Amino acid sequence: MQIKDVLLAPGNGAFFYDDQAAIRSGATQDGFRYVGEPITPGFTSIRIPASSLSIGLVLSDETVVWGDMMNVQYSGAGGRDPLFDANQMSVFTSRVVAPRLFDVDVSRFRTSCAKVFEPVEHLRLPLAVEYGVSQALLRAAAHLQRKTMAEIICAEFDLPLPTCRVPIYCQSGDAREINVDKMILKAVDVLPHGLINSRQKFGVDGQTFMEFVKWVATRTRQIGRPGYHPMLHFDVYGWIGQEIGLEPQRIADFICKVADAVPDFTLNIESPADFGSTEAQIENYAKIVSILDNRGSSARIVVDERCNTLEDIRLFAEAKATHLVQIKTPDVGSIADTARAVILCKENQVGAYVGGSCTETDLSAQASVHVSVATQADMMLAKPGMGVDEAFSIVGNEQNRLLAMLNRRWAQNENLG
Repeated sequence: MQIKDVLLAPGNGAFFYDDQAAIRSGATQDGFRYVGEPITPGFTSIRIPASSLSIGLVLSDETVVWGDMMNVQYSGAGGRDPLFDANQMSVFTSRVVAPRLFDVDVSRFRTSCAKVFEPVEHLRLPLAVEYGVSQALLRAAAHLQRKTMAEIICAEFDLPLPTCRVPIYCQSGDAREINVDKMILKAVDVLPHGLINSRQKFGVDGQTFMEFVKWVATRTRQIGRPGYHPMLHFDVYGWIGQEIGLEPQRIADFICKVADAVPDFTLNIESPADFGSTEAQIENYAKIVSILDNRGSSARIVVDERCNTLEDIRLFAEAKATHLVQIKTPDVGSIADTARAVILCKENQVGAYVGGSCTETDLSAQASVHVSVATQADMMLAKPGMGVDEAFSIVGNEQNRLLAMLNRRWAQNENLG
C-alpha cells in the first residue's frame, strides 16, 4: 500500500514551551506566567503556548493515519533542538519529507523510516519531524497489517508479544500538593515529578526539596489505600549541582541524605546536575552512580539533560553513567529509535523509562504506549499535559486496551497451536 497524499494541520501541544535558562537565572512567576526577558534563542517570552503540527498520510484505500510533531517543554536547553516553529516545520515537511513519503512501502515500518529520514545535505532532519512522521508510518503499518502498533514493533525488532503492563509515572507540575493527592488516590505507580526547577522550589542547601520529599512519603501513608507503595521520582532540573556545587561526592552525599529521609521507598532523582556537555555529564554521572552503588543506597540516578539522541543514550548506558535513562521521545526523534533505545538499555542492564514531555499530544502519547509495552520498558510517562487526570487516563486506558487486544491474540495463537 502506498501513500497518495500528505495532509498537514497545525495543532496545540498540551502545555507550554519554557525558557529554562531564564527560569534558572531567577525569573519570577506572576500567576501562571514568568516575568522577565527570555534568554534562549527563539523565545519571545519565557513561557510560550506549545504548538504542534499534525501530519496525515492518505493511504491508497483513503484511510488517513496521523502523527504529531512537537518539541519538549525546555526546548533549546541541554543540547536539544531549538524552539518548535509550526510554520517552518510545515514548509520543511512539504518541501523535503512529503516527496519521500510517496515513494515508500508503508508495510515496512523500519525501512520506511530509514528512507524518509535520510539526511539533507549531511544534516539530520529536525527531530520533531522524525517523531511525528514515524508515528504516522507506524500507524500506517498497523492499519495495513490489521495489527496493533505494539505488534508492529514486536515484529520489526523480533520481540515476543508482551503480556505485562508497564508502570506509569505521573508529573505534578506546579500544583504539587493537589496533584500528589490525585496521584495517591489513583494509585499511580511512580510519582510525583515535582517540577523542582528553581532555587525557590529547591531551597537553601536543598531544605525545601527535602521537606517536600518527606511530605510526599507521609502523604502516601496517610491517604493511600492499604498496600499502596509507589516509587518516588523527583526531577530537580540540575538544582543539586546548582545549589551545592558540581563535586560528584557532595552530590552523592546529598542524594543519600534524601534517600535516608524516606527509607521505605525507592527514590529516583532525575537530573541532579548539569555538567555542561554530554562528555562531562557521562564522566561525572558515572562517578555519582558508582558512589551510590558502593554505599548500597536505594537511590537511583535518572539522566535527562545531555542525553537526547539514541547515540547519547548508548554512551550513557555503556558507561553505566545512570541507573535509569529517560528516553525523551521528541528528543530521540524517530519512534523506532525509542524502541531501539529501550532495547539498548536492557542490553546494558540500565533502566529504560519512556518519557517525553508535557507539551505532547494524545496521538504521540498513545504511540509511545505501544512502543513502551512492546519493548517492556521499566516505566512510561503519563502524558501529555501537567494535569495528572487527563494524562493518566490517556496513557492508562491505551495500555489497558492494548493489553486486552494482545491477550486475545495470545489466546488465538494458543488455539491455533
